[in-house]
Amino acid sequence: MDLKTASALRRLRLVSGPEAISFLLLLVCSVLKRTTDFNAVPVMGAVHGFLFVVYVLFWADAWNRAKWSFGTAAFYFVMSVLPTGGFFAERKLKREAESAVIASRARQEGIVNA
Repeated sequence: MDLKTASALRRLRLVSGPEAISFLLLLVCSVLKRTTDFNAVPVMGAVHGFLFVVYVLFWADAWNRAKWSFGTAAFYFVMSVLPTGGFFAERKLKREAESAVIASRARQEGIVNA
């Protein structure tokens, strides 16, 4: 894995957590709007919308650089539209990056010919 691919995956991983948190906060704000006089939906909607757009841009970049299959790319996109999916995507991306680093080091040391 080259540096640009690793960077793309890292960016996607770093934005997936905040995107998931903003989605959950938006849901809480929606419930509070309907049950109380508290209305933070416009603010949280804007924050979540911004983070979602950033997630989709980083997702497209990671898909292009990592040469994911359609199924893998679809999985990460679906994780962005589920309320807690960003947390699962972040964990899976972290594992994927760690195994790529291990494989890269093994290739550099001549342990593996891959």
